[in-house]
Amino acid sequence: MKSIIKYTGIAILLSLSSCKDFADETLTSESKSALDESVIFSNAGLAQGAVDGIKIPFGETNSYRGRLLSWYGMNTDVEWYNSSESTSNDNADLCVYDTKPTNSQMNTANNAWAMMYQGIERANICIRGLRNYGNPTPGSELGYLLGESLTLRAIYYADLLKTWGDVPARFEPINTETLYLPKTNRDVIYKQLIKDLGEAAELVPWPNSSTATSSVERINKAFVKGLRARLALAASGYQQYPDAIRRSTDPDLSVDKMYALALKECRDVISSGSAKLETSFETFWKKYNQEVLTAGNESLWEIPFSPGRGRMLFTFAVNHTSNDQFHQNGSNRGGQGGPLPTVFYDYDEKDTRRNVTCVPYKWGAAVNGIAKQQLGALNRWYFGKYRYEWMTRLVTSTNDDGVNKIYMRYAEILLMAAETANELEGPTSAAPYLKQLRNRAFAVADRPIKVENYVNGLTSKQAMFNAIVDEHKFEFTGEMERKQALIRWNLLGDKMLEAKNKLTDLKNRAGLYADVPSTLYFKYNTDNISLIIYGLNRGEVTNPGTGWTSFDWSSITDSKINSLYRRDPNTRQYWPIWQVFIDSSNGQLKNDYGY
Repeated sequence: MKSIIKYTGIAILLSLSSCKDFADETLTSESKSALDESVIFSNAGLAQGAVDGIKIPFGETNSYRGRLLSWYGMNTDVEWYNSSESTSNDNADLCVYDTKPTNSQMNTANNAWAMMYQGIERANICIRGLRNYGNPTPGSELGYLLGESLTLRAIYYADLLKTWGDVPARFEPINTETLYLPKTNRDVIYKQLIKDLGEAAELVPWPNSSTATSSVERINKAFVKGLRARLALAASGYQQYPDAIRRSTDPDLSVDKMYALALKECRDVISSGSAKLETSFETFWKKYNQEVLTAGNESLWEIPFSPGRGRMLFTFAVNHTSNDQFHQNGSNRGGQGGPLPTVFYDYDEKDTRRNVTCVPYKWGAAVNGIAKQQLGALNRWYFGKYRYEWMTRLVTSTNDDGVNKIYMRYAEILLMAAETANELEGPTSAAPYLKQLRNRAFAVADRPIKVENYVNGLTSKQAMFNAIVDEHKFEFTGEMERKQALIRWNLLGDKMLEAKNKLTDLKNRAGLYADVPSTLYFKYNTDNISLIIYGLNRGEVTNPGTGWTSFDWSSITDSKINSLYRRDPNTRQYWPIWQVFIDSSNGQLKNDYGY
């Protein structure tokens, strides 16, 4: 059963209506606050209530729930907002690299930026209290809670850094001197997070080694080590600094040091046996939609949402035109984003990830409560990883479905291990990790060619790296992980331009897409609900005969292609800080990057 994070007396104590309100309160009641902390953080039950409060900002209305998770990550070379063409839609601006500081969806005082800092402030209070009063040692309940607090704070900072670049650093609760802060060089923050996660990894158990780590909604050692590896790669990777796109010049964040750290952390997770790939890619995503939360499998940690919060399916699921047999969530749910139509045709036809990831149909209007699948359009595909029809409960909230956000899964551990092993030791060391992913993607009969011959043929570091970039696409399309990876590889601009050119070729049935059919044929299965489709695969151009209905599959326009991005993505790797926060910063904050 899903955990439901509720406000407790402790969480309310740590609630912040705003940073200034909290600072005023702490300055006028310091002795009472100190007494409260000594009671709360010396008692494991009370301290857990406080640590649970760190997670509450994830689910607030304009925070991760309906803003950051919905819009950060689109558009890339594999994912786009299905309404990117709209020039009067601030949602589109967030995706097409043309965001303004006054964006109406984001420029509110309770937006994700504020909620992240609220979560950080709560974490800072817990970390201070646990250190001062909890005697947090490895293997103890209070030690676990310190490790969880350090990790949750790192998550908030990691997302601030990937979304905005340099941001103010707060690693202690607010006081009069720190009420208004300028931006801090991100290198300083990355180093602190990497240090914190090293400490957290010593404090929290492996998945299923304790009651707390039996659920993917709680922090565990495998996730902490994976997050540390991810941040090490981001810190040493290419990114847009105010002066240029470059790697960090801090010697502590060099490629050699950070890749060695990341490789060690990934190998620790792999050798621990505490997590594993689901045998079937489709089964993994079915279990995700069914909200299976047992730790020790592929999902390492998920942002927890109660059944009435969170919009992963509302935003990204296969579109449902109306209420139907699968949900009562309202009209036109899901389908705001989708894979670029080229992605389906870039997969190997035998790759089992293809049909799970890329869905060409939606669910039509229900008749007597029952909806049928309907073909959509070539330029409007849907992410099949998210499906109301795979859920085990009927969603009834107006907007929210309550399905968690998978923040990291074991597949990423394998790809990071492959990337870092290739860089430091060469392609032979990287090959076993890549083979594990591809073994899961292909049937046993196809593995000699699609896995063994393919991977063994990657004999240079560059060839292996290129294969890892491609594998990342095939594995993670629809999970909004691609953008940060492309940035740190210094491939964002190049891959986005390549995507536009590929879309143009698909439109013209030229180049790599010359053999993609322009006509589909369909009929309904025996259930009279699900479609049987002919013509999706390359070369399927022969009319299958009677009993099939033809469907035009050529619609993709230049305006849609050009809406993938409006400005050079390399000049807009980050969102601007929203104007409301600039205006309330007492002159300390400003936007860079030409905003």
